[in-house]
Amino acid sequence: MNISGAEFINAMSAVGAGLAMIAGIGPGVGQGYAAGQAAAAVGRNPGAKSDITSTMLLGQAVAETTGLYGFAVAIILMFVKPFK
Repeated sequence: MNISGAEFINAMSAVGAGLAMIAGIGPGVGQGYAAGQAAAAVGRNPGAKSDITSTMLLGQAVAETTGLYGFAVAIILMFVKPFK
């Protein structure tokens, strides 16, 4: 099998995009855990619901940026083809 340089780069771009999408696992698990802990905190102290919710949403927004960066890298690797 004879693979040219451009075909190899395209193949490795697809592999890299797949690996970059693994970055979405961490934020998903972290956000689920944060939401569960926030629900438990609201159950213990319903009066602090607004404070708990705003803090949870801020933390989830910060955690989501990791997944978005991974998604952006995957899109760039899939659609920006060098040496073509």
